[in-house]
Amino acid sequence: MDFIFEIKDKTGRKIRLTKRQWEHIIARHPQISSEKEKIIETLENPDKMVDPAQPDSNKRFYYKHYKNRPSPNKFVRVIVKYLNGDGFVLTAQFMHQTK
Repeated sequence: MDFIFEIKDKTGRKIRLTKRQWEHIIARHPQISSEKEKIIETLENPDKMVDPAQPDSNKRFYYKHYKNRPSPNKFVRVIVKYLNGDGFVLTAQFMHQTK
C-alpha cells in the first residue's frame, strides 16, 4: 500500500495516510489539498483530541487552530480510525469551530 505519510501522533501512536484516502479527502475537501503539512501538524501537536461518543470507539478526532487563515474556517479536524493499533486518516477538513 502506498502512503502519503506515516507519522506518530502526540501519544506515540502510528498514523498513516494512504494515497487512496488522500484522493478521497481532496475530492471532498479541495481547500485542504495544499495543506498536507497542517494535517501532519494537527496529528503531531493537536490543540484538542476527542474520542467521539459513538459505538465505534476506534475513532479519534484531532483539532488544531490556525488563527492567521484568511477564511473563517480556522480549525483543522482530522479523523483517524485505529485498527490493530495502527491509525489511518479517514478525512481532514477545515472547520469554523470544534465540536
